[in-house]
Amino acid sequence: MQNHAAAPAPEATDAAIWDAYSRSVMGAVEQVGPAVVNIEVQQERSGRARFRGEGQGSGSGFVFTPDGVILTNSHVVHGAKDIHVSMPEGDRHEAVLVGDDPDTDLAVIRINASPLKPARLGDSKSIRVGQLVIAIGNPYGFQCTVTAGVISALGRSLRSRSGRLIDNVLQTDAALNPGNSGGPLVASNGDVIGVNTAMILPAQGICFAIAINTAKLVAGQLIKSGRITRGYIGLAGQNVPLLRNVVRYHHLAVESGVQVISVEPDGPSRLAGLREGDIVVGFDNQPVSSIDDLHRYLSGAGIDAKSHLIVLRGAERLEIAITPQAR
Repeated sequence: MQNHAAAPAPEATDAAIWDAYSRSVMGAVEQVGPAVVNIEVQQERSGRARFRGEGQGSGSGFVFTPDGVILTNSHVVHGAKDIHVSMPEGDRHEAVLVGDDPDTDLAVIRINASPLKPARLGDSKSIRVGQLVIAIGNPYGFQCTVTAGVISALGRSLRSRSGRLIDNVLQTDAALNPGNSGGPLVASNGDVIGVNTAMILPAQGICFAIAINTAKLVAGQLIKSGRITRGYIGLAGQNVPLLRNVVRYHHLAVESGVQVISVEPDGPSRLAGLREGDIVVGFDNQPVSSIDDLHRYLSGAGIDAKSHLIVLRGAERLEIAITPQAR
């Protein structure tokens, strides 16, 4: 009996690979496209500009509940006098602002329409660098424009228009343009994994999206109460480097801290005994090396719940109890 070796499997052709890629993109667009909307806003101009009429703007968003709740960027709808939403099939609806959060550049609006086909929200923790992603939006008013690329990096930080850092931002090379803001960033399985928010000009292929896990948390609070409550301790500070011998002597995990420049009268810092010149280097057992670190920890701190600051005052290392208040 003659033995015959198994024939090697034929190598995938370039055409087959591109066909698979195309099917992935088309499948994701078919799932999410019906939920992507165009948002047009009218903003009343202040001062002398008011004599030139009202400002107009536009952006994107996507429906994420069957009863017409839409996720978008804060900078698309913040301060808008009127908001109108155009659906992919051409229907136009007046929208109301449920709430917006400039600190994460996210907002929720609602239209009176149902039942709608919502986008499916995914899990941004499960994505990997190099993963295929699709951006859908309305750049320059061209409705339902699709671009594709990959996740370029994870865990970026992006400064919002309010000055705070947005953490765990996704970087992608899927092309974004003005008008894409607020649209979904979609994985190949059709799950929305991010909210497109910004690009770096004049760079090519450096674009950012707010991770959908952040968006789900913020959207839930906006729907519940219309705003996001963050901790506030009532101090002004600046980042300062620490002397090496001070770091070694106190066994610190940071080489810089936040020097207190001023404390507000009757604010939490004043009541806790913080003084001008103190240097904050820790918050509830977490190292503090900058103002951004302090903002980040206060975002997750309990309001009216006791926390602890680690402070350098002269040669002393102090632990000061403080109770953040609602900002």
